[in-house]
Amino acid sequence: MADEIFDLFIIGGGINGAGIACDASGRGLKVGLAEMGDFAGATSSSSTKLIHGGLRYLEYYEFRLVREALAEREVLLRKAPHIIWPLRFVLPHEPHLRPSWMIRIGLFLYDHIGGRMSLPKSEGVSLEGSEWGVGLKPRYKKGFVYSDCWVDDARLVVLNLMLARDKGAKIFARQRVTSAKRVGELWQIELEDVASGAKTTQRARGLVNAAGPWVRQLFGHLQDVKPGNNVRLVKGSHIVVPRQHPGKHAFILQNKDNRIVFVIPYERDFSLIGTTDVPYQGEPRDVKITPEEVDYLCAIASDYLAAPVTPQDVVWSYSGVRPLYDDGSDNPSAVTRDYVFELDQHDSKTPLLSIYGGKITTYRELADRALDKLKPFYPAMGPSWTAKGPLPGGDIPGGDFERFLAELVTRHRSVPPDLLRALARRHGSNIERVLAGVGAAADLGQHFGGQLYAREVEYLMREEWAVEAQDVLYRRTKEGLHMTQAGRQAVAEFMVTRRRNNLA
Repeated sequence: MADEIFDLFIIGGGINGAGIACDASGRGLKVGLAEMGDFAGATSSSSTKLIHGGLRYLEYYEFRLVREALAEREVLLRKAPHIIWPLRFVLPHEPHLRPSWMIRIGLFLYDHIGGRMSLPKSEGVSLEGSEWGVGLKPRYKKGFVYSDCWVDDARLVVLNLMLARDKGAKIFARQRVTSAKRVGELWQIELEDVASGAKTTQRARGLVNAAGPWVRQLFGHLQDVKPGNNVRLVKGSHIVVPRQHPGKHAFILQNKDNRIVFVIPYERDFSLIGTTDVPYQGEPRDVKITPEEVDYLCAIASDYLAAPVTPQDVVWSYSGVRPLYDDGSDNPSAVTRDYVFELDQHDSKTPLLSIYGGKITTYRELADRALDKLKPFYPAMGPSWTAKGPLPGGDIPGGDFERFLAELVTRHRSVPPDLLRALARRHGSNIERVLAGVGAAADLGQHFGGQLYAREVEYLMREEWAVEAQDVLYRRTKEGLHMTQAGRQAVAEFMVTRRRNNLA
């Protein structure tokens, strides 16, 4: 049995768990976190990659959620300008779906409900002959433009975990919780190493169930705890196709079923199209896109875009399961995206806090409120702190990424500029740790394809818990999209060799 006693032990290494671990560690709590797979290996790497208020949530009167999300958008822009940046969205107008007056009112609210905003306000635009209409069918004459932000969702999770680790948290990667029970004034948590089967026991004063799609399933492993609230599992799928328009802006497309679909510039050469909203019944780890979802996304995109999008164009796809709090809505798109807490106090000494729902955008606020819920059990816990200060790599002067990149190019003349841009986007100021000792291009090591070299893979394995090739190719980076099958296989073989050598 482990000798150390954690103040708080968190089950789940998605954005909610990572955010709570980071916040709690910075408040002086001794924190442990266990994740059965890769960090951000499920829902948190399967989003539409946006930091946004949720324009369409206004139609469901989710005003508090939108206001909070827009305020968080400003905070996160300051904290991580390397992985979060502004993005303009073009909404072609379809009068028969939503009248112009409704859209104008919605955008006015969106511009002002969150308080003081640094991003450009919305505006009506002519699509005909303008930059905003390039890539659309010529029948779309008018539209609207508004602002939100892009985010590398999987990296956001890892950066929070890295900061938690820097502040003393102990991170248990690929460790499955097989049971947890209250023993006296502590939780006793049994962990099993997914690879070796080795078992360990951890002890903590409090427990957080941040298992995402498995939040309710986890109750089956908690002894003498009544089952929690019901969860609605909703699948969201995305497709990636060759780049559909040359501009830096994204499109937000309306469909006749009142849903919207985004077409977003993605990873240099591609467009990301999504998402769907489909009720899901199965095991979350088995989720995958269906041919019907591919057809749905292609059809909506083809209604708007000048060049048709077909299933044969899809180069990659991904699906995730959103664990939404069951509010009784019959429409999956109308189920609340807000988060809900459930606190099991038992003897008022060993709390269990379970989390339902949540969004990438509001993860930091969720963590802050979760710790407010737990504060009575930790009276010495420090104050809220995460609104200020950067995430790892985010200390870019003035948040000016392009200026930061120009200085990198001057300092690292032996490294190709396109590679520097890719590395800077992934690591920000931590790029210097990746490139430490690189004096010539040969020092980068084996080139696997795209903008991925052995030097970065080694860093990701050493510092960011990457174990499998998929961790590197499609979560820590997205360079798998730019590589051949032979290149992807080379990454897998390289990582196996490195693991074997480290264990020898």
